[in-house]
Amino acid sequence: MSLKRTNVYADTADLTLIKEAAAKLGIPEAELIRRGIHLAALSTRVWRDELEFPTFDDVDEPVTDEVTNAVVAGTQRT
Repeated sequence: MSLKRTNVYADTADLTLIKEAAAKLGIPEAELIRRGIHLAALSTRVWRDELEFPTFDDVDEPVTDEVTNAVVAGTQRT
């Protein structure tokens, strides 16, 4: 991966949190900032093509919130 230098203005409180987290993790602050930039870039990505959602074999409809909630509830049982 090639890196390019850039300047960013950041809130002092955020920089303090980054400094503390980097020290705890034993990594450079710059690495933590790069990770944050990468996550921000991915979270705001715009897709050119419409996303295809999974469907059931005999029903040609996307999985609903009801199904998602049932799966989540099933994984939380002990």
